[in-house]
Amino acid sequence: MTGILLESVVHEYAGGVRALDGVWLEIPSGQRVALIGQNGSGKTTLVRHLNGILRPTEGRVLVDGDDSAGRTVAQLARSVGLVYQNPDRQIFASSVRAEVSFGPRNLGLRGERLRAAVDAALEATELAREADTNPYDLGRSRRKLLALASVLAMGTPVLVVDEPTTGQDERGIEIVGRNLEAVAGAGRTVIAISHDMRFVAERFERLVVMRAGRVVLDGAPEQVFAAAAWDTLRSTFVEPPIAAVVGDRLGLGSTPTDDALVSALRLRQPLG
Repeated sequence: MTGILLESVVHEYAGGVRALDGVWLEIPSGQRVALIGQNGSGKTTLVRHLNGILRPTEGRVLVDGDDSAGRTVAQLARSVGLVYQNPDRQIFASSVRAEVSFGPRNLGLRGERLRAAVDAALEATELAREADTNPYDLGRSRRKLLALASVLAMGTPVLVVDEPTTGQDERGIEIVGRNLEAVAGAGRTVIAISHDMRFVAERFERLVVMRAGRVVLDGAPEQVFAAAAWDTLRSTFVEPPIAAVVGDRLGLGSTPTDDALVSALRLRQPLG
């Protein structure tokens, strides 16, 4: 399966804006990694290097051991699928099914294999009943699920999602989380950009915190959200999730379960 390696990657936009400043980052196959940090910290710039939309000003990006500089965007799309934050930047077809079919068809799937991939993605995102619907007749949260389904159907070894829970209700967040865990469970790599600290604490095994184009923290949620890291988190305008703050005060650690929190609070709360 496909691993990712960024070697001292720098990216400068026109005007000399340095969005990435010497990033070293290795993501082994099958990991669930969330990129967090304030807007403008370099998260989106970083992931756009993975499928060739952007190219490094300096350094190298290796996808499955191959330098991405020698591969086209179309070639990289077979390895890395990117779900944009704004689904309307991806959606163009006249029906939900046609939208989900586009990617895997471009990868060469035909006949029963194509139908199976599309049906599985529609079922996984709970869009099967809307297969014949025009995408723009869906609400925005459903269009975000459609964008996810479109990339799920491609079966790429790496799945990148940008702010997947934004605008979703609890049901939508559960659908997103379940699918990301299923992808990782199949041995594929999941990379997410998110400002939803509860979501990343519960669904990801590794958090990478960025500030001004550099990685400033990198570790498991219980490390990144531990009290010792709070000053660094706040320097990038990220607040630890409420559960981490309460868990620290109750001596439960930085990623307590809901049951542990409830039990601890009950012990401290006199009844009646």
